Amino acid sequence: MFIVSDYHTAILFCIITMICWGSWANTQKINQQKWRFELFYWDYVIGILVFALISALTMGSMGEQGRPFLEDIAQTDVSNLGNALLSGLLFNLANILLTAAIASAGMAVAFPIGIGIALVAGVFFNYLLQQKGDPVLLFVGVGLVTLAIVLNAVAFKKHKGASGTAGIGKWISISVIAGFLMSSFYPFLASGMDLNNFEQPLAGKMTPYTAFVVFAVGIFLSNLIFNTVLMKRPLEGAAIRYKEYFAGPFKYHIIGVLGGAIWGLGNLFNLIAAGKAGPAISYGLGQGATLVAALWGVLVWKEFKGSSSKVNNLLIAMFLCFIAGLGLIIWSGS
Repeated sequence: MFIVSDYHTAILFCIITMICWGSWANTQKINQQKWRFELFYWDYVIGILVFALISALTMGSMGEQGRPFLEDIAQTDVSNLGNALLSGLLFNLANILLTAAIASAGMAVAFPIGIGIALVAGVFFNYLLQQKGDPVLLFVGVGLVTLAIVLNAVAFKKHKGASGTAGIGKWISISVIAGFLMSSFYPFLASGMDLNNFEQPLAGKMTPYTAFVVFAVGIFLSNLIFNTVLMKRPLEGAAIRYKEYFAGPFKYHIIGVLGGAIWGLGNLFNLIAAGKAGPAISYGLGQGATLVAALWGVLVWKEFKGSSSKVNNLLIAMFLCFIAGLGLIIWSGS
């Protein structure tokens, strides 16, 4: 299978993860006026599962290093398979809530709050799993990212004013819940892999490719429950029937699958990088997706259009804190 052999390549893979995880939500934004997010989400989940299977049967099965996918999944302990399935369930619940918040509150608000909280809590949990990196640099970097999240919230409140924030509290609360749920999925997934040796992983442990496939199956299976319930009792709007999904234009389905594949590429690269960078640094940099999503929200979707100079200064300070925080996270592992 293909693996990363040095720290610098691992960091490059984490940066690709950051771009992918911060960009997939654009596919939801493209169709949100005509295609409910609950319908989009079915295709998104299918995109993740299909990408996971393709990558496992190609990159995860070629070469002489590590165990090929089919051999690896056959020898994996049931407990590790269960943890990966649970990880997919936790991620899916978090991501459904986050996607709903993005559809209602915008990328520049929901994404930084939800994923920012996931970064802070997730780095802490993953550092407990494997203590790689300088803890002072790592957690100072996380602190700066936390400050960036606060600045983003303040900027949004000042931009919208009292009238513009009516009802937004619900979506901020949902983003917070999604963030804490999102922080919990990665340790379960990483615990099933031999992070110290992808070349010759311990018996019963999974390669990153196998872990990703089982994780994706967990997402898909849990989605049969979570998204069905959400369609019948949506957080906002009228109930939806399955026939609306099957009646949707082909291009809408393709865009949703593409969104899942983009997220899947980021997740695969993040798992591959975890062997050299450690799960805390790998996860922390990947969740720098917050910065990428905020850039999309501000520069492309114009979610802060017409802001005052005070709001613009807050946004600049937010981006600087993000950049400095991510830089310290990278430095902590070098």
